[in-house]
Amino acid sequence: MSRPRRTLAFVMDPLEAIDIGADTTFALMLEAQRRDHEVLYVAPSDLVASNRGPSAHARPVELRRQRGHHFTLGEARTVSLDEEVDLVFQRVDPPVDAEYVIATQILMLCRRAVVLNRPEGILAANEKLYTLQFSELMAETLVSRRIPELLGFMDELGGEMIVKPLDGKGGEGIFHLRREDRNLTSILEQSTRFESRRIMAQRYLPAVREGDKRILLVDGEPIGAVLRVPGATEVRSNLHVGGRPHRAELDEHDRKIIETIAPSLRRDGLFFVGIDVIGGFLTEVNVTSPTGVQEIDSLENRCLEAEILDAAEARLRDR
Repeated sequence: MSRPRRTLAFVMDPLEAIDIGADTTFALMLEAQRRDHEVLYVAPSDLVASNRGPSAHARPVELRRQRGHHFTLGEARTVSLDEEVDLVFQRVDPPVDAEYVIATQILMLCRRAVVLNRPEGILAANEKLYTLQFSELMAETLVSRRIPELLGFMDELGGEMIVKPLDGKGGEGIFHLRREDRNLTSILEQSTRFESRRIMAQRYLPAVREGDKRILLVDGEPIGAVLRVPGATEVRSNLHVGGRPHRAELDEHDRKIIETIAPSLRRDGLFFVGIDVIGGFLTEVNVTSPTGVQEIDSLENRCLEAEILDAAEARLRDR
């Protein structure tokens, strides 16, 4: 049975900046193009709202796996998101700043077009704070902007902890702190912007040396996993800072985590997410633009983007 031709809009970061060998959005767009859907590129700043409904200044795009020549944009046109677009993928990287929030709120106005992930869910799900809904699955965690409170928490943990910004991405701003470090207070001053910004502090998990497991979920069900192993001189396991991808299998801890969080993901419209697990502990729930598809494809000879598009098209049929 042939698929109906659909129009898919990808609200995303600039196409010229993506890594075509690793970017999940690029893989999804290529798969949509392979299925003969119309693929539109939309910058977040090109979303528009009026009393006629949400619209966008969109450009059709043709994609190819050629570095430095991976896309060709067509002529821009204004499209009604509800009348001319079937499916919108919101795939903008953090930070979730004021401009991001406004763009997401415009997408909340869609009535006919299916938006994935659901905008209301994204706005409600800070990628760090959302995880605290499942605190029983996490290592000890504190969110605060007060340096004395953070230092006291570190002492409770034995003098060692990880800190990270609440709105970061790709390992940005993550520090492994020890009590004896003479730069400790200075790092906390910079991380909290002199106590004007909250950060997340967590127990350091030595198991990170064996890898940080990224598990991709579609509608609360696991579709693949990759173990990201940090380099010898790095605490961060993110692939773009030198982490190495390895095949990963789900264990009983992973399955317990998935079983616990899946109902909330479905309730909140978080269709495609990536959760991070270290040593059996849940550390993050990535909802804005989770990655890992191309790494898993390469390691396991898979085509996860096809599975994601299958599920998205099923949403359209059920609309």
